[in-house]
Amino acid sequence: MRAVKQRVYEIIEVAGPGDRASRAFDIFLITLIALNALALIVGTVQDIYRLAPKAFDAFEAASVITFSVEYLLRMWCCTLDPRYSHPLWGRLRFLFSLLSIVDLLAVAPFYLVPLLGLHDLDLRFFRAVRLLARVARLGRYSSGVRTLVQVLGDKRSELMTVVLVLVVLLVMASSLMFFAENEAQPDKFADIPQAMWWSIITLTTVGYGDVFPVTTWGRIVAGMIAIVGIGLFALPAGILGSGFLEQIQRRPPVTRICPHCGEEIQE
Repeated sequence: MRAVKQRVYEIIEVAGPGDRASRAFDIFLITLIALNALALIVGTVQDIYRLAPKAFDAFEAASVITFSVEYLLRMWCCTLDPRYSHPLWGRLRFLFSLLSIVDLLAVAPFYLVPLLGLHDLDLRFFRAVRLLARVARLGRYSSGVRTLVQVLGDKRSELMTVVLVLVVLLVMASSLMFFAENEAQPDKFADIPQAMWWSIITLTTVGYGDVFPVTTWGRIVAGMIAIVGIGLFALPAGILGSGFLEQIQRRPPVTRICPHCGEEIQE
């Protein structure tokens, strides 16, 4: 049984060098996820969905069954990973890992709707969760996405500091604009929470133009906030850029072998 478990684990993980079964399994899942995303997107076009609603529903059901079996197999085999070696606590830890949560969100809405009797509710939220989760599952097979996750983990303290500074600046900007513009535009700056919309749009340098200051003090404050926002939103890009560079430098050099003489190629 352990040999079977080991082989299943090797197959469902990202394909190793020379493992054709694992490679075929990865290609099958990537294709199925891509087709699911396409079906979910095309299915929102009612004229197309009405042509073959049963085909869309059947494909959805078959996909959910496939993803569910894969999820259960991953739960069964996860104890072979040293991080989840304990038969109970290891599986619980695996259950709350990021990739496991994404896998669960990809199938959970299908079961929750009939189980909780939610047929009469607006199911757009569940459809959005289902689509985002299935697209996110492609990250399991992308080295670039895995690198991004590693960078976010390594730089989480720096990124949290930037987020904290942005939250403080958002509150300050909203408060200043409320006191500067409330009397002149009581409909646009009725309270500080409503002023936060303007602050977010200004700090992100989007500037829709639906809300803007008309008083002298409001324009002075807005100009200062816009300049500060440009500088602050450049910080996460610099942090992530340095993190990517560190990850690339940590990778071992790739050894290239000549197929004819078997010697290492020196560049």
